Amino acid sequence: MKKRLSGKLHIVSLGCAKNLIDSEVMGGLARSSGMSLVDAADEADVVIVNTCGFIGPAKEEALDVILTLAEAREKTGRAFKLVVAGCLAQRYGRKLARELPEADLFIGTGEVGRIVGHLQSLRDGGSRRAVISRPDFLMTSRHERVLPPRTAAAYLKISDGCSNRCTYCAIPAIRGRARSRPPGDIFAEARRLLDRGAREIILIGQDTTAYGRDLAGRPTLAALISDLAALDGLDRLRLLYAHPAHITDDLLQAMAAHPAVCRYIDLPVQHIDDAMLAAMNRRVGADRIREIIGRARSLMPDVALRTSLIVGFPGETLRRFERLLDFVRETRFDHLGVFTYSREEGTAAARRPARISEKEKERRREAIMNEQADISYAINQKLIGSVEEVLVEERSDRAGYPFVGRARRQAPEIDGVTYLKSGDVQIGDIVSCTITGADHYDLFGEISFDKPGTTAL
Repeated sequence: MKKRLSGKLHIVSLGCAKNLIDSEVMGGLARSSGMSLVDAADEADVVIVNTCGFIGPAKEEALDVILTLAEAREKTGRAFKLVVAGCLAQRYGRKLARELPEADLFIGTGEVGRIVGHLQSLRDGGSRRAVISRPDFLMTSRHERVLPPRTAAAYLKISDGCSNRCTYCAIPAIRGRARSRPPGDIFAEARRLLDRGAREIILIGQDTTAYGRDLAGRPTLAALISDLAALDGLDRLRLLYAHPAHITDDLLQAMAAHPAVCRYIDLPVQHIDDAMLAAMNRRVGADRIREIIGRARSLMPDVALRTSLIVGFPGETLRRFERLLDFVRETRFDHLGVFTYSREEGTAAARRPARISEKEKERRREAIMNEQADISYAINQKLIGSVEEVLVEERSDRAGYPFVGRARRQAPEIDGVTYLKSGDVQIGDIVSCTITGADHYDLFGEISFDKPGTTAL
C-alpha cells in the first residue's frame, strides 16, 4: 500500500488552456493524495512548472521561469523540489536533464496521470531525472480538477493530441495522435462543472473539429454540441480550435440552432494563399475557407469570427503575403492573432529553403496587426448602443468600472473584455448591458436590465 503524500504543492501553468487543464488534473491528483496546494512557490515543498514548448518564445519563457524559481530557491533557502512537466519536458526532457541541474525531475505529457507516483519518488529520494514516455494520456471525468473557488467559465477538454501533421507544428510529437473522449464521459464532466457553478463551458482540444473520428460509431462534434447545449443549467457553450479542414455544415447548423451556443467561431486558417496552405499541409484551400466563412455568416449573421495567421513561412513571397493582407481587409475578422513563423526542429518545414529574415517576419506581422486594429476598432464602434449579454467574471481595477466580464463575442484570455459601470452584480451573474463605449479591443457598458438567472443585489 502506497504511503499518502503530505506537504505543500505550488503549480505554475504556462501556455494554453489545454495545458492549464493538465495542471488542474495534476493538482487534483496531488490533493487527493494528501498534499495541499499553495499560491506561492516560497510556501511550497514541491513546485511544478507545467511548460509550453510549441514555439521559440514559449520555450524561452519556460526556461526563464524555471531558472527564476531555482534562483529564488537558492536565495531564500526554501528547499523545495522543482519539477518540470509538460510540453517542453516531453520535447527536450532528457537533454534538459543533462543541461539544467537546477530542476529535480522532468516528466513529459504522458505522465500527467502518474504525477502522484513521481511526487512519492521525489519524497523518497528517487534518482530518475527524466521520465519521458509515450504522450498518450487522456483525462476522464474521474479526474478531479483543481479549479478556482468561483468558476464562472470553465474549459472542458474533449480530446487531446493531433493527427494533422501540419509541416510547421511539433504538437503531434509532443501530444501524440488525436484521441477523443467518449460523449458520456464529456457529459459527466460538463455536469460536474455546472454543479460547481460554471455558467459557460468552453470546449477545447488540439483540433476540436476532428472530434470522434477515432471512436467507435464515430460520434460527431455537431451531435455532441447539440446534446451539451440541452444540459440543464448551461447558459453558454463555446467552441475553440476549429480546424477549417474539418468544419462541416452540420456543425455550423448545430451552432446556429441552439441558443446556448455562442455565435463565435475560432477558425485558425493560418494563411489564404493556396501554395502556402499546401506547403503547411493544412488540407484545405482558399475557396473552402471563404465558403466556410460565408456559410457561417449566412446561418449566424451576428457570428463573431476569430482566426490566427502565420507570416514568414518559408516560400511566402511578397505577393503571397499581400494576398493574405488583402484577405484580412476583405474578411474583417472580429478577432485575429498573428504569429511569426518559428522554425521548429523535427518538423518538415524546418528543412524548407527560402527562409525569411526575422526583421521581415516582424514587419509583416505588424502590417497585419495594424490593419486588424483598425478593423477591430470599427467593428467595436458599431456595437455602441447595442445590448450585449455579459458574463461577470471578476472585479476590475479600472476607475469607474468596478466589474469586468465577457460578451458572447469574447473568449477568455485571447479576446477583449467588457467593463461594467454598475456595481450591483455578483461574479458569475449574466446581465444584459448597453454598450456605451469601445476601444480597439475592449467594450464598456452599463447594465440595462437583468436576464433570467441573474442575481441583482
